[in-house]
Amino acid sequence: MPFILIIRSAKKDDAVQIVPLFKIILNEMELPSLKKIPVAKLDYVIEKSFASPQYLSSLAQTLVAEISGKVAGFAWGYPDKNEHQVDEVMRSFFPEVGLPANTQIFDDDEAFPAEWYLDSIAVLPEFQGQGIGTALLRKLPQIAKNYGKTKIGLNVDWANPGANRLYRKLGFIKIGTTRLSQHEYDHLILKLN
Repeated sequence: MPFILIIRSAKKDDAVQIVPLFKIILNEMELPSLKKIPVAKLDYVIEKSFASPQYLSSLAQTLVAEISGKVAGFAWGYPDKNEHQVDEVMRSFFPEVGLPANTQIFDDDEAFPAEWYLDSIAVLPEFQGQGIGTALLRKLPQIAKNYGKTKIGLNVDWANPGANRLYRKLGFIKIGTTRLSQHEYDHLILKLN
């Protein structure tokens, strides 16, 4: 049965549905710091972060792919210069769950200079392979331009060749490599017209 896909800016109420999508990415990254944070506390911090105005539309921008009222996928990114501020927003919620405010989840810088950085994109497993990731990616150039950027950057894990093929099919090119946690990534950019 065909479905109606809506790509839109995320709202505060979407945060609870974004949590499992964001955790897909965190789990793939195998960040050592996550082994020290109880799941319920991490979920709370992620939900509060994605409900914040900073994650929704000021420091960063969050998009969701909605099907029949359900968030089936999301994309989230920010201008390179906002990376540390975005991390600080998440850290600001740690004391609410009894964790020290200086708790680190992300140890490595991910964004390259002068780009709008696509930090995260994920689609729920039951909706994968239906063009949702592509639809989200096609909305990003306008967002990047709204922030005054002329390129979109992202990191793709060497262990994810399918995603690498998709990004290249959409015009992303490799400009370097980086190591995040214990994974090697290609850094790709899409130059905007």
